[in-house]
Amino acid sequence: MANTEKVALSIGEVSARTGLTTPTLRFYEQEGLLPPVRRNAAGRRVFTEGDVAWLEVCAKLRSSGMPLPEIRRYAELVREGAGNEAERFEILRRHEAKVQQQVADLQEALSVIHAKVEIYARHLVAGTADGLWRNGPECDRVPDWSADSAQQCET
Repeated sequence: MANTEKVALSIGEVSARTGLTTPTLRFYEQEGLLPPVRRNAAGRRVFTEGDVAWLEVCAKLRSSGMPLPEIRRYAELVREGAGNEAERFEILRRHEAKVQQQVADLQEALSVIHAKVEIYARHLVAGTADGLWRNGPECDRVPDWSADSAQQCET
């Protein structure tokens, strides 16, 4: 199989490969995220390896929070071809910045959770966990949740 574009995959096979449900695949097609999907003689959708690769990109953009209108615009620009690379780049750059902020926010949340787990672990080992939050948080100030200050407030 020299040309992977010739491989015809059913919607079920594409669903299994991408993890996208068949209704989602149909929705993506209807929303203009895919190029026109070819159909076989029986009228069933057939996809190529290229379609699968594109769907995987769309799924990652969507799962990372890119709104459908932005994915649609990006898909339109890709289909238009050369001459709009700067606009495509800008869409991806803006989304990358949003995802980087989400990762930073999640990392901060993970630090808070980790500090809480450490507090509970210490108290469970010491047999003093029943005193946690008995009188509210046991600290004089709102911690900045760094490794040192988080342990100063036992909540």
